Amino acid sequence: MAHHIVVLGAGYAGLSAAKGVARRLRRAPARVTLVNAAGHFVERVRLHQLAAGRPPKEPPLRDLLAGTGVGLRVARVTAVDAAARTVRLDSAPHVIPYDTLVYALGSEADTTVPGAATHASTVATHRDAVRLRERTAAARGSLVVAGAGLTGIETATELAEAHPGLHVRLVTAGALGAGLAERGRRYLRDALRRHGVAPREHSPVAEVTPDGLLLACGDEIPAGTVVWTAGFRAPDLARAAGFAVDVHGRLAVDATLRSLSHPEVFAAGDAAAATGPDGAPCRMSCQTGLPMGAYVARAVAATVTGRVPPPLRLRHVWRNISLGRDDGLTQFTRADDHPVAALLTGRPSAHFKEAVTRGTVLALRR
Repeated sequence: MAHHIVVLGAGYAGLSAAKGVARRLRRAPARVTLVNAAGHFVERVRLHQLAAGRPPKEPPLRDLLAGTGVGLRVARVTAVDAAARTVRLDSAPHVIPYDTLVYALGSEADTTVPGAATHASTVATHRDAVRLRERTAAARGSLVVAGAGLTGIETATELAEAHPGLHVRLVTAGALGAGLAERGRRYLRDALRRHGVAPREHSPVAEVTPDGLLLACGDEIPAGTVVWTAGFRAPDLARAAGFAVDVHGRLAVDATLRSLSHPEVFAAGDAAAATGPDGAPCRMSCQTGLPMGAYVARAVAATVTGRVPPPLRLRHVWRNISLGRDDGLTQFTRADDHPVAALLTGRPSAHFKEAVTRGTVLALRR
């Protein structure tokens, strides 16, 4: 009987893993099934564009999988039974057995701050971004983005550019531009000012209210719309299945992205608690998700055929930040994700990021 490999999630990591392992095991007695809630590929790094009314292309997964031998199930995963080695879906057939599982369900907005789940919008998923687009289509007044990581910065500048009638604020618990060199932080401040985005630093949010934000210091920031980008976490499915996870719900894995608690399970992308060259946890990003997916394909293929895969070696290169459609900031980094002096800004950076983003999708078509 063919060894059944089931990949959960068709984001950057999951799609790369499914296609890669099918290619590596094309002559082996194995079959690959990819499970995803939507029938199209979502470019998550463009969701802030979708929220601003600039929808990207959404290639059908069947087109991306054509000729690979990968079977596709469009359904939502509702549970994983680790003991029975089955995945439960919300549509028939409701149960899929697996011999090896690749868990690549990505991440979602961490809305554990009081009121965030009820009163804030997010851009963590395609559905979230569409809802935010509908909410801001005719909006006037004020909008506040809580969280100034890359997602928060890109969302604030994109919305400010698309909706000049909105007064946009950006609130962060720490310093603006963490992870950037000093020159990058200066450029970021200037770019926010050009877009009319008002930043507020060192202001942790205590609660999201129907009328805006309540800060830990007691100040209130009124807003007609709150966009929550202050952190991400993995879905609760892994924890509910009994897999070993970290504090963010990501699968605890070894150097080959294999589950520490269930050796028949691998993880990739935002759902994996992988470590970088310095031993620190990798940040959730497309930059790490795509190579993790390619690597886990290699690791699974090696394991299925009785070989030992080499350890994962991740190397960071840059942090690409779009600041509207014609401006950007590319902070180059060391392999351990620490910034160096090299920087690309303005329209060249915007064009560079666009080329990288398009190149990523082209790579997934191969």
